[in-house]
Amino acid sequence: MNDPTLKIGISSGYFHHDPERALFKGKRLAYIEESLSTWLQNHHALPLLIPMIPNLSEDLTHRWVSQLDGLILSGGDDVCPKSYQETALKPEWEGDLVRDQYETHLIHAFRAERKPIFGLCRGIQILNVALGGTLYQDIGTQVPESLIHRNWDIYDQNFHPLEIQEGSWLSSLYPNSGQLTANSVHHQAIKSLGSDLTIQAVCPSDGIVEAVKHATDAFTFACQWHPEWTTDPKLIDPAPLLEAFLKATRARKLG
Repeated sequence: MNDPTLKIGISSGYFHHDPERALFKGKRLAYIEESLSTWLQNHHALPLLIPMIPNLSEDLTHRWVSQLDGLILSGGDDVCPKSYQETALKPEWEGDLVRDQYETHLIHAFRAERKPIFGLCRGIQILNVALGGTLYQDIGTQVPESLIHRNWDIYDQNFHPLEIQEGSWLSSLYPNSGQLTANSVHHQAIKSLGSDLTIQAVCPSDGIVEAVKHATDAFTFACQWHPEWTTDPKLIDPAPLLEAFLKATRARKLG
């Protein structure tokens, strides 16, 4: 059923120019975390890292997007508050404005081509901001009595409850599932929703938005957890999400 020719663009993470770094001193490094590429390859899709687009060239962007079948917005550094017209409450929350601009450009380009978009962790945040929404810069600071959504010591072993909204698109992928569990490694989250995004899932303990979908796009979806890291059987099954994304990608490719 899976089409091995599907080419999925992955937004790059970046280690920016660092003259103190021993490896590739002073050079900018683009990366993909291996679990994500393995996850796609295991479903017979070809992951392709999308490099920084010089001057966000429209012509070059169009040529690249035309050769790709879908986009995954990968996890990584904080979204910069300047991207949603705020000032960082702390210097360590300045995030990555360069990456924000690059990914926002990709989001608009893929949407213009009606090609599927799937955001993971940071991906839900930058999708929300690209569509006019805002973020909590730090959940622990700005959401009183919230759960701990990122615990550095246990990292991807930090879990919390997940509640899918009744009647949502996501509920059709997980029917009669009741309350689920997701991994959680983020400290920022959606505050106000971007245009035409609908809430698909929340953390029931504190109301933090955990998944959104665009109301009219065929497939523009993002979740706050990392499905590509899910190996614990207690966690929400990652397969239906990726299968739905690849099904939509295949339909767009053939249609």
